[in-house]
Amino acid sequence: MRMSKQIKLRVTRHPYVRGTWPIGLLAFFLILGAAFAPPNWPASAQHTAPGNETTSATARDAAFTAATNEVLKETSEIRELPVLRAVQSSAQSRAEIERMIMDNLDRETKPGQIHATEVTLKKLGLAPSDFKLRDLMIRLLTEQVAGYYDPKTQEFHLADWIDVDGQKPIMAHELTHALQDQHFNLRRFEHWPKGDSDAELAAHALIEGDATLAMSEYVGRSPVRMIALFKSLGSTGTATEELDKAPRVVRESLLFPYQEGMRWTQTLRRYGGWSKVSAAFADLPKSSEQILHPEKYFVHEGPVKVSLPDLTTTLNGRRAGAGGWKRIDSDVNGEWGTFLILDQFLKSPTDSREASAGWGGDSYAVYENRAGEVLYVSVSAWDHPKDAREFFDAYVKRTELRYPGARTSVDPNVADSRLFETTGGNVLVQMRGSRVLVFEGLTNQLPARALAGALAF
Repeated sequence: MRMSKQIKLRVTRHPYVRGTWPIGLLAFFLILGAAFAPPNWPASAQHTAPGNETTSATARDAAFTAATNEVLKETSEIRELPVLRAVQSSAQSRAEIERMIMDNLDRETKPGQIHATEVTLKKLGLAPSDFKLRDLMIRLLTEQVAGYYDPKTQEFHLADWIDVDGQKPIMAHELTHALQDQHFNLRRFEHWPKGDSDAELAAHALIEGDATLAMSEYVGRSPVRMIALFKSLGSTGTATEELDKAPRVVRESLLFPYQEGMRWTQTLRRYGGWSKVSAAFADLPKSSEQILHPEKYFVHEGPVKVSLPDLTTTLNGRRAGAGGWKRIDSDVNGEWGTFLILDQFLKSPTDSREASAGWGGDSYAVYENRAGEVLYVSVSAWDHPKDAREFFDAYVKRTELRYPGARTSVDPNVADSRLFETTGGNVLVQMRGSRVLVFEGLTNQLPARALAGALAF
């Protein structure tokens, strides 16, 4: 997620969904396993007699301001970051927050980006054929809306349907973001360079993991805070219907910065205190691999850069554009993305983690022609040939599970090669040394050997 009020989705950057959300928007749901009260849940501030709305709003705003100052002071002490300037806060209605979501989504997200992610998710079997990403993101955001910190205005906006005591843990998370912004400048994360969403995800895991850990310590200081939180959330059940029915890849991608980020931040703090966490903002984690395996961050084991030539000319033949093929997406999967792709069909997290744990680097691209045919291409580098073998075997098994009964053949010129003839286009998996090539969507007009040769694989 980008570190601003923007809701721009990283839809051009990953075959699994990477979202850009208001800072901390989902934090409470993710860390506590609960959701905010539904729209008609009556927060205490909403009980007003006719004609007293203005007085009530003034009193509510004053209460929010006082609570913000109180929580900011305590959060500063917990996080060991001094307050450099006051943080303005305001209460917003659900309609106001939802309008912000829609305005930013419309302004920041291009239809082509949405389309590219939808196409890729479907090609890899990570989403159903009728999946509509934009519709889902709108439903998810409006379902989970609670509040956000905006680095552009340096203001904190609260949900006005949750009472002040129930808001305080939310404040602790958001005000940690404010402290991060004051000391480390969160706006520098707004325009991440295109082509490496995995490194972006790692940076987001630092930011959200830091805030989630600080929030958990704030709540842990007093059982009363936890009681107030759940009281404000209501007893009518959790508002997670849209998240629950979203594709697994969406759910787990959204959880990663909070859950894995908090574990990673806890590790840093255990080894070097909060100063070690603060230092990470100058020495950012470089990959989801470093988040999942903190020891690789400590020894600065960064990802291998994998170059993937543009196949557009090869796909279209001698006459430019004759086949109508265009590259619509390219990026890095990372260890986390590799795990999600494998486990969608292996359904064995232990096996999928083992098969993705030796990840060293990768690059992928997605192509589409005028007829709607899609080709996914990926080359991954692995720490050792045995790691490449584990991934190769896992991807072969994944394909067998996805396409039971598919006819399989081997390339006599490549020792480790499997070609699956499927109803969704042919799938080629090849291994050479410590690298693995994957094609999904090959046809008779797209010969595997010629395309592999164009990649110099």
